[in-house]
Amino acid sequence: MKKTTTHNGNLLSSFFCNIFGHKYIVSKKVTHHIKEYKCAHCQMQVTTDVTGHLSELTPELQEINDTLEDIFNKKHRANANQQVA
Repeated sequence: MKKTTTHNGNLLSSFFCNIFGHKYIVSKKVTHHIKEYKCAHCQMQVTTDVTGHLSELTPELQEINDTLEDIFNKKHRANANQQVA
């Protein structure tokens, strides 16, 4: 039996999302303003772009988010260490 799937999930889930829309949940907080989301039904991944809109999470955007998260965490760790000292 042939399994019918799409690149984002199975056919039924994709059909559900096409009719009712995606149900995005936060999968990763990059910064206070930038987050990554994943659809609970079809597993499609999106992120907040420069303008604040949702864009499909491409490998390039994933790399940008990872770098931005590293910078954000280093900055906040440095600020926390200065406040303690």
